[in-house]
Amino acid sequence: MQDSPIEARRGSCLLTTDRRRLTPAEVLALLRTTYWGDSLTTEVLIRAIENSVCFGVFDAQMLIAFGRVITDLATYAYWTDVVVAEAYRRQGIGRWLSETMLAHPQLQGFRRVSLLTRDAVPLYAQLGFRPTAGALTYMEYREPAVATGKLVV
Repeated sequence: MQDSPIEARRGSCLLTTDRRRLTPAEVLALLRTTYWGDSLTTEVLIRAIENSVCFGVFDAQMLIAFGRVITDLATYAYWTDVVVAEAYRRQGIGRWLSETMLAHPQLQGFRRVSLLTRDAVPLYAQLGFRPTAGALTYMEYREPAVATGKLVV
C-alpha cells in the first residue's frame, strides 16, 4: 500500500498511520480482545497491515487503539478492525480515531465508505454513517476450508 503516513497528537496520545510503529504482536493482542479477532493469525495480520491504510493510537509506547481501511485509494474504502483497548474506552479515543480515519487526505472523494458493526452504531451514526438502502443485499463469498492440502466441501 502506497499511502503517506500522517500523525496527530491529543494529550499524551499519538495517532499515526506509520506501519513501522505497529508490531503484529501488539495489534494481534488488541484484536484478540474483540469478538471478531480470535481466529486471526500473525501471518494473515501482517499481510492485512501491508495492504491496508492502518491507524494506530499510542499512549507513550503502548498501542491503545487500532483501525484499518481496505481501499483502492480511488473509489471505495471499507473500515475494519477498529478497536480501542478496554481501559481507554469512553474517553473519546474511538471518536478521535474515526474522525481521523475520515479526514485522511488519501481517503477523500470516494463513492462509498462502508463498515459493519454490531456494537458501535451510535458512534458511527454521529459521524454520518447511515444504514444502507433496503434494495441492496449484503452478500459475501467465503473460501471453503482447506485441510491437509485437500479441498473440504
